[in-house]
Amino acid sequence: MIEVADDDLVRIVTVPPSLDMVSVVGVNDEFLRVLEESLAADLLVRGNEVRITGNAADVHLAADVLNEMVAILRTGQGMTADSVARLVTMTRLADDEGGERPAEVLTANILSNRGKTIRPKTLNQKRYVDAIDRHTIVFGIGPAGTGKTYLAMAKAVQALQTKQVNRIILTRPAIEAGERLGFLPGTLSDKIDPYLRPLYDALHDMVDPDSIPKLMTNGVIEVAPLAYMRGRTLNDAFIVLDEAQNTSMEQMKMFLTRLGFGSKVVVTGDITQIDLPGGQRSGLKEVRGILEGVDDIAFCMLTNADVVRHALVGRIVAAYDRYEARAVNNATLRQTIAARSTARPHRGHS
Repeated sequence: MIEVADDDLVRIVTVPPSLDMVSVVGVNDEFLRVLEESLAADLLVRGNEVRITGNAADVHLAADVLNEMVAILRTGQGMTADSVARLVTMTRLADDEGGERPAEVLTANILSNRGKTIRPKTLNQKRYVDAIDRHTIVFGIGPAGTGKTYLAMAKAVQALQTKQVNRIILTRPAIEAGERLGFLPGTLSDKIDPYLRPLYDALHDMVDPDSIPKLMTNGVIEVAPLAYMRGRTLNDAFIVLDEAQNTSMEQMKMFLTRLGFGSKVVVTGDITQIDLPGGQRSGLKEVRGILEGVDDIAFCMLTNADVVRHALVGRIVAAYDRYEARAVNNATLRQTIAARSTARPHRGHS
């Protein structure tokens, strides 16, 4: 237990002696600075105590964050400045809405390989992972860096290792297959490899690289362009469709109807980065309106708050979201002005 003393705008959190204080406060108090910048509170360390003063709500939130940090650190997991910043957001949400505590989310392991553990890093990521466990088809939709593909592949490898499925199928559309691929050198495999490289990269993080060629030769792991899915029925497989925003309506229907017995499907994509030519409608963008409410299908929306790459990536995504919102508002305003001008009666000269 963590000992906490309350006194209106002051809280003192006593860190257990089993934890190194540097792991809690960060090198040169880096983690405390993150808390102070995020909250209207001042934090002072004396021995193994952290004294928190300031705005009442933020003082209590800072104490709750420290409690969550201690719970996480006790599992042997380390903290970074970025993870502390995410922890503030998650703790605030948990305090406001109830539900899972951040420590429960951030210590939920999916897969371990070569000393590296893969786990969700935000509440929405945890909900996404839980949805994959509970549903046969899951759509993970969100901007770059939210872990939607990486976590789906981790769940696929976990399902294979626990013998829930017999094989993994990873696929994505190669939208230039009818035009530019023919000018690339090499065999068809060489031509499609650049489109599938991100899937290979993630796979190498999760499976012993020396075993991957054998698994692919035996058909246990298959990485192929979406066009190769046509006409197949995929039984006892974990199937991940990546970059699904670049599927047409017809391709999305074709892919989803490949589902066989004992299989699970995860579809990932970012509907703000559609590269389809000729104004084609994105199958991912339209599918929610078609399938929402169908049993055993889940839609998980991730946002820039779930970006777990460099902190700057989240700020870039947020800036683009603001820019696009302004562009939509300006276009709507211009249309309104134009409509009013057209409706205004013309005054002729006598």
